[in-house]
Amino acid sequence: MKFEELNLKPELLKAITQLGFVEATEIQAKCIPEIMTGKDIVGQSQTGSGKTAAFGLPMLQNIVPGRGVQAIILTPTRELCVQVHDTLKLISKYLPIRYACVYGGVGIGPQIDDLRRADIVVGTPGRTMDHLDRRSLDISHIKYFVLDEADKMLEMGFIDDIRLILKSTPKTKQSLMFSATMPTDIKKIISQFFNNPTHIRGQMQVDRSLLKQVYYSIQQNEKFPLLVHFLKLHKGISIIFCATRHEVDLVTDNLDRNGIKAMAIHGGLTQGKRLQVVEMLRKEHITALVATDVAARGLDIRNITHIFNYDLPRTPDEYIHRIGRTARAGETGVAITLLTHADYDKFGKIQRDRTLNIVRENIPAFQPVPFTRGQSRSGSQGGRPPMRQFGRGRSGGQGRAPQRGGGGFRGGGRR
Repeated sequence: MKFEELNLKPELLKAITQLGFVEATEIQAKCIPEIMTGKDIVGQSQTGSGKTAAFGLPMLQNIVPGRGVQAIILTPTRELCVQVHDTLKLISKYLPIRYACVYGGVGIGPQIDDLRRADIVVGTPGRTMDHLDRRSLDISHIKYFVLDEADKMLEMGFIDDIRLILKSTPKTKQSLMFSATMPTDIKKIISQFFNNPTHIRGQMQVDRSLLKQVYYSIQQNEKFPLLVHFLKLHKGISIIFCATRHEVDLVTDNLDRNGIKAMAIHGGLTQGKRLQVVEMLRKEHITALVATDVAARGLDIRNITHIFNYDLPRTPDEYIHRIGRTARAGETGVAITLLTHADYDKFGKIQRDRTLNIVRENIPAFQPVPFTRGQSRSGSQGGRPPMRQFGRGRSGGQGRAPQRGGGGFRGGGRR
């Protein structure tokens, strides 16, 4: 469906045309007409599917500038808050709509000034609650309430704040929710606060023809040298996912020592630093972003060619969200998992998802490089593996690791 078929305001159509958008994505084509009718909506779709425009365009149709806060959009992270704010400003550039972007980690004074003039507020739950408590934000007359990445908010512990914020809104508002998954607590929010919502489901998986998924079964001390090998071999922009902030910092420091332009992003950085890192990646001033799962959801980074699971994600859903950062907008991408013995059980759960096609590859020859841990965690090991060419791995077909018993992995006992 073309945007010009959606009966948008000329100002909105002009802005999105200048941005190069002609065809609506699946979630946009399904959501925009329904939202325009005034229905409450619960939408599900993959990362990068255009959800901001899906709720933003029909909402902007009915915002009247200068009449106070008429819409609030809640996001789980500071980065997504800024991204949604910036996207809405771009698509409404020809309308005199004012925004306030409210999140923690920065001074509250300028936000209070913005809120006095705002028509639309984009915020994280914690800072939004701060403003409600201070009475610097009044949402008692809003037309729209939007909950973006709702399941991530639940995972981050914001569910009680969301309930309190919803209780401050009028029953007459139109409620819109977007969530990749639907946990029980999210369903309770829908049941309690939404008015007979329409459920819309977009494509939940990346196109398998565009995304190559592979894994390498390796020893722990081979993990970092193999990562360096791939980053130097493959051209493009990569995200490397690690399990903890500490591991993110260690991997980033060691990549820097090996001449790879990498920066870290995780919740321990200041807001200014996190935004700087994302901007440098977008402008391709760095070639690798080392991240915790805070970067797996919501960040609008469109030029990612490779995803590396340096540490395995905790759940199959998180694996899907990670790999969804690449192979977007018709481009190809590669997702590489570096699998050690300790990961076998978790990886087995991921492989049970038959929509995934993760192929085992032979380990290439790679040069030994040191990995300096400093104050290492208990049980962690660095090391210098000998240069080697492994020839026993399988490639091609549905990549299933060697079986043990009823469906685990064989590899000399569990850690």
